Amino acid sequence: MKKINAKNVNVAYGSKQALFDINIDIEEKQVTALIGPSGCGKSTFLRCLNRMNDVIDICKVTGEIYINDFNILDKNCDVVRLREKIGMVFQKPNPFPKTIYENIAYGPTIHGMTQSKVEMDEVVETSLKKAALWNEVKDRLHEIGTGLSGGQQQRLCIARAISVRPEVILMDEPCSALDPIATAQIEELIDELKNEHTIIIVTHSMAQAARVSQNTGFFHLGNLIEYGLTDKIFKNPENQKTQDYITGRFG
Repeated sequence: MKKINAKNVNVAYGSKQALFDINIDIEEKQVTALIGPSGCGKSTFLRCLNRMNDVIDICKVTGEIYINDFNILDKNCDVVRLREKIGMVFQKPNPFPKTIYENIAYGPTIHGMTQSKVEMDEVVETSLKKAALWNEVKDRLHEIGTGLSGGQQQRLCIARAISVRPEVILMDEPCSALDPIATAQIEELIDELKNEHTIIIVTHSMAQAARVSQNTGFFHLGNLIEYGLTDKIFKNPENQKTQDYITGRFG
């Protein structure tokens, strides 16, 4: 089932166009990977999905992006509510300089999702369990989140993202700053989270895209060159550019 449908999405930063007529359907409760060389537009497209490009004055986005049949580029879209539905995990772990507990409680507090401390305790515990972090931090909830290891910090950021029960989670190279063991833990987590969330991951690692995703989109110079089932994109792509990138002939 389609969760996100982008139609003719163009993005320009001033006079420089970053994305050209992107059309893509993203399936619900699956992992979609976006691959391609640096500067090809994949992170720019990701930021369209939660209107993060709005914070850049010279950025102009046109086209339509439907999430649950609602066009999020419509001027009447409530961006705060949109970002409640669409969580974001960045390349570098960025926990708030607060306690582990406060990191998770921040979103639910802002959105008025809990009525009591007991409810909030439950949200914190559930989010940390879903992020496979609870057993490591349950005795340290009131210590500062930035004191955790890199991999733990990234899982804390994932727990923070899922605390408001988003429908979609965007991940912008979530493992690029992590070692192989922490990367494997995040990948395992992505696999579990897709049972409840639609996940879109930008990754430089083609091996990672092949491991974690069901669908893959290949971006090049601001164009979506090819999009389809991950297995097909990697084993039998239709476009020569996709073939060349995957086999390492350019990129």
